[in-house]
Amino acid sequence: MTHRFVVIGSNSFSGSHFIRHLLQENYEVVGVSRSEEIHSVFLPYRWWKTELIHYQFYQIDLNHDLQALMQIINDFQPEYVVNFVAQGMVAQSWQTPEHWYQTNVVGQVRFHDQLRRCSFLKKYVHVTTPEAYGSMEGWAKEHFNFAPSTPYAVSRASCDLHLMSFFKAYHFPVVFTRAANVYGPGQQLYRIIPRTMLFARLGKKLPLHGGGHSVRSFIHIKDVADATLRVAQHGVSGETYHISTRETVSIRGLVEQICMSMGKKFEEVVEVAEDRLGKDEAYLLDSQKIRNDLGWTEQFSLEKGILHTLEWLDSNLEILQEQPDSYIHKP
Repeated sequence: MTHRFVVIGSNSFSGSHFIRHLLQENYEVVGVSRSEEIHSVFLPYRWWKTELIHYQFYQIDLNHDLQALMQIINDFQPEYVVNFVAQGMVAQSWQTPEHWYQTNVVGQVRFHDQLRRCSFLKKYVHVTTPEAYGSMEGWAKEHFNFAPSTPYAVSRASCDLHLMSFFKAYHFPVVFTRAANVYGPGQQLYRIIPRTMLFARLGKKLPLHGGGHSVRSFIHIKDVADATLRVAQHGVSGETYHISTRETVSIRGLVEQICMSMGKKFEEVVEVAEDRLGKDEAYLLDSQKIRNDLGWTEQFSLEKGILHTLEWLDSNLEILQEQPDSYIHKP
């Protein structure tokens, strides 16, 4: 009997790649998103030419259509629910923080209180963020000693703590993933890697906030999808798993590497802009736990991943230059 998954946030970059990964394993998948399916250039599971016989999509807003979502879940009876839904974007969370708290806390709490009653559920994977930790010094292991510095990070930390209370009180089978900066083909154009590539190809200037001195680790989406499936099937309830490479780079260094891969000069592509409020200097995740416990390891170096992403961008440049390259907020 094939495994059944419900993926919430199916239109998201990580969610759509995870669905593709599941379908490659011949699993039965239901995808849910508050918006109708976006352009196929951003939906990796739509890159196949064949009909997706093991996939169903439903347009449902977690904040407004909870009962419809629970009806689908109760009818489908998935063994696994993987939740990528979150109001994202750090800088914009300062402008209307109530939108972030509604989606990332209130809406999620209502959903979890219904989901915990589903006896057929083996595992609930909550895809969260290292932003909950705040700025880090050295490589951080998994923990719940949070120090969030933005409304976005506060909202995600709050939901994580709420879920731990459900795990302790109800034995709710939740596991958490926190990934480093994810990238790859199909990513939204307002993210740093595809945006740099697009601006370089179109001869536009890229604003580099604060000069790009923040340090990050970037991990390819295919490696994240593999890790997420391992966590769903073999992770221990109540535990957190970091998904990260050991490779670090400043944002400036990343942009320089992309420019070099494209045969462009850094100065031709970039202009320095004012730094963002509450921006953390470093996110460095120790991923030894998932390596030791679940046998995961990454397959993509940053150099290889940049070339892989650039191939997608160049193959779809005519389409992509007509798509929005800035974040558009939806309350």
